[in-house]
Amino acid sequence: MAKITFLGAARTVTGSKYLVEAAGKRLLVDCGLFEGSKELKQRNWEKLPIDASTIDWVLLTHAHIDHTGYLPRLVREGFRGPIYSNAATHELCALLLPDSAHLQEEDAQYAAKKGYSAHKPPLPLYTVVEARAALDRFRVMARAETFAISPQFSVRPHDAGHILGSSWLELTIKENGRQTLVVFSGDVGRYDQPILKDPESPKGADFLLCESTYGDRDHPTDSIEDRLADVVSRTAKRGGSVVIPAFTVGRTQTLMYYLRRLEEQQRIPRLPVFVDSPMAIDVTALYLTHHEDHDAEFSALETSGNHDPLNCHEVHMTRTVEESKKINDVVTPSIIISASGMITGGRIKHHLARRLPDSRNTVMLVGYQAEGSGGRLLLDGAKYLRLFHEQVPVRAEIVDVGQLSAHAGQSELLRWLAGIEAKPRQTFLVHGEPSALDGFQTAITTAYHWPVTIPEYQQTFDLSG
Repeated sequence: MAKITFLGAARTVTGSKYLVEAAGKRLLVDCGLFEGSKELKQRNWEKLPIDASTIDWVLLTHAHIDHTGYLPRLVREGFRGPIYSNAATHELCALLLPDSAHLQEEDAQYAAKKGYSAHKPPLPLYTVVEARAALDRFRVMARAETFAISPQFSVRPHDAGHILGSSWLELTIKENGRQTLVVFSGDVGRYDQPILKDPESPKGADFLLCESTYGDRDHPTDSIEDRLADVVSRTAKRGGSVVIPAFTVGRTQTLMYYLRRLEEQQRIPRLPVFVDSPMAIDVTALYLTHHEDHDAEFSALETSGNHDPLNCHEVHMTRTVEESKKINDVVTPSIIISASGMITGGRIKHHLARRLPDSRNTVMLVGYQAEGSGGRLLLDGAKYLRLFHEQVPVRAEIVDVGQLSAHAGQSELLRWLAGIEAKPRQTFLVHGEPSALDGFQTAITTAYHWPVTIPEYQQTFDLSG
């Protein structure tokens, strides 16, 4: 009996893990970390409800940590099969997974030094060595061709338009002489955005898993360039700096693209721009390498010979800790782009500790902020933000730039679904908070009259009936 179990991203946004079983074989689609609240992060430490050694394969939609960050732990717990992804996702994971492990090792060391952990000694969820062991299990599959994983499973990836290498997956299950088609949306990107191609729509599915991050709302429709120009210009005019917590994959590159355009149009002053993330610098190089993802406009810019589309005119790529610390000495207007995008760790916390108390500065939030994250607290109007075990006053202006989200809004998700010609037997809504899931369930049933289910964590469904 073919079946699916929701081991993550069920009634929450993070931790994507979907276990598909057929003919005695087990395939895990995505293998992400839970992020956000303390309760969610605790799930990363809990043993999986199945033995990791009994999973035969892992299949990835894209490289973001909430879809891949549990892989080192899975290998640590006994998984020994191949991990399938396209080349861009593999190369991004080669940057993201060791970095995730390094941050966890640093957190454990800091907890031991300060003595605030209940564990003696505090340990990381996994180590850099374990992250590299997971990377050894990667196998690259073609970007847009049908790939036979086994006699039971074959997959065809399609462009999702979310980040470099992002795909939604058409999984065909063969069991007892019948075929079942399951579509996994991964994260669906935006339409008419720079750099990447638009999402490709599915044509059909027996069962459909659809992300719902913004399932209850749309993004602002006013000009992103107008919004960025206004924020940067008014902050610079009052002598402040714009601090941007940005995801290293996707958001940093999109920001640099727009800032460069605004500089060339003379709509913002040419300020020093600090990209304070070694990984974001490496990711930007990958964005320029993988031409198969680029849309026509970006490809034309690349071949024009007189344009550097992902670099501002006065950009400073800071790799070392010493270079990062020197940004604290900058007292004139500037733009600081640093990770993490939800203020859950990384160098951005140091910049916020330095800049949040000054009302001349602006903190620009440019992506989804999970419940319990530092970014969500700022978005919700926190007067203080706890950084390095101190309460830092929030006097800087806090600006939410929803136009820069890399996730499709409700109408874009409905547009993506519109290509499906026959009603799926069941649509499962995943990767969303309760209000987003409920809102999108109503939207789908109203627009298409499809049966829609919102799975519970660890709930199993029959795919063969």
